[in-house]
Amino acid sequence: MDSALKEYFSSLKGKKVAVIGLGVSNRPLVEGLLDAGVKVLLCDKRQREDFDGLVESLERRGLTAALGPDYLDRLDGADVIFRTPGLHPDTPQLKRAVERGARLTSEMEAFLDLCPCRIIAVTGSDGKTTTTTIIAGLLKAAGYRTFVGGNIGHPLLCQVDDIRPDDMVVLELSSFQLMTVRQSPSIAVVTNLAPNHLDVHKDMEEYVNAKRNIFAYQDSGDRLVLNADNEITAGFAAQARGAVTLFSRKRTLESGVYLRDKTVVCSGRPVLSTDDILLPGLHNLENYMAAIAALDGLVPDEVVRNFARTFGGVPHRIELVRELDGVRYYNDSIASSPSRTTAGLRSFDRKVILIAGGYDKHIPYDALGPEIVEHVKALLLTGDTAKKIKAAALAAPGYRKGEPAVFDCADLQEAVNRARALAQPGDVVILSPASASFDRFKNFEERGNVFKDLVNALK
Repeated sequence: MDSALKEYFSSLKGKKVAVIGLGVSNRPLVEGLLDAGVKVLLCDKRQREDFDGLVESLERRGLTAALGPDYLDRLDGADVIFRTPGLHPDTPQLKRAVERGARLTSEMEAFLDLCPCRIIAVTGSDGKTTTTTIIAGLLKAAGYRTFVGGNIGHPLLCQVDDIRPDDMVVLELSSFQLMTVRQSPSIAVVTNLAPNHLDVHKDMEEYVNAKRNIFAYQDSGDRLVLNADNEITAGFAAQARGAVTLFSRKRTLESGVYLRDKTVVCSGRPVLSTDDILLPGLHNLENYMAAIAALDGLVPDEVVRNFARTFGGVPHRIELVRELDGVRYYNDSIASSPSRTTAGLRSFDRKVILIAGGYDKHIPYDALGPEIVEHVKALLLTGDTAKKIKAAALAAPGYRKGEPAVFDCADLQEAVNRARALAQPGDVVILSPASASFDRFKNFEERGNVFKDLVNALK
């Protein structure tokens, strides 16, 4: 009998299949389609020379390429279109193709349809990657054969035939990936929701609706894990089709996961002492609570405790870079939103020297101002959002001139050098931009790595 993946690819033979974007997730998809004899049109806004010969090698296998600024203009007549996550489904060329009969899908949507085992998926504005990593680490520690994908890990569609029914899959899913899905995982986790990615989404309503898709297609046997302390996610409970498990750091719950003194309690039993969690910050406590709620009944409590004592976190998420002359430097480049930076600032028991600013996603910074006044002793700003963050800090209640001191920096190099000059023994310097990276870097990883290189070069 043919494999599920082979049958899926075979069903596409004889059709005009377009794949938009030759990124990390779509390259294995393109190669798999070509191997199956499917005619593929690759659409990518980059130029041929940007691919270092990859396009030519794929063309020799039958690929047709539409590259450059007009890359979407050849979609007419397509039967199936695999969308790259960052491309809005209402893009005019996509809408026109769908109106003319094309089916819009994605590598992730195909995987959700074909995956033979239980899927746990995580979304939210903050904490997705750490929560996903904790869940996957706990499952592996408990003996499950575990696959990790979505925004982290590896593209999983072309691995689907290697996945067995008793395995586990853990996915981190963004709002962009969720916009068009029509299938939900058996266990869905929403960590929190706050304004984010409003440079791509039409408005906050569209952003929230995309996140809602993670549970919209569940049934009565599925589980939805929600943050009871977040107004938006708590409101999802009334819309759930499956069983709801709430978690709360701020109040006692009748059921679910909550904090009692310094102990995380699940279904009435103590599971984890906060002293056992190696990762700093209350937001990481919430990440553990979300993971415990998702895995209740699947992973023994002792496994949770042992894991928490040794797990040091994920790169670019309050990552200790080095200590120099009594000053600790942290890389929190993942913090591309005000709420994420707020969580980082609250992780320390002292005022910090904050490096912030970056690409403007058109989200408000008003709420970040008071957090800066309360938690920051010196604010070093660079990038497109520098003026907005500065204005929010200066307008915050309680701001007094010089508290914090605010400095405009030409670039990250200048910000690191000024932080070095300002810092005294015992201080914390943290890169936590509250902004995306795309004004000067290709992604937050590159930004974080540049910051680490600059810090490690300090004498």
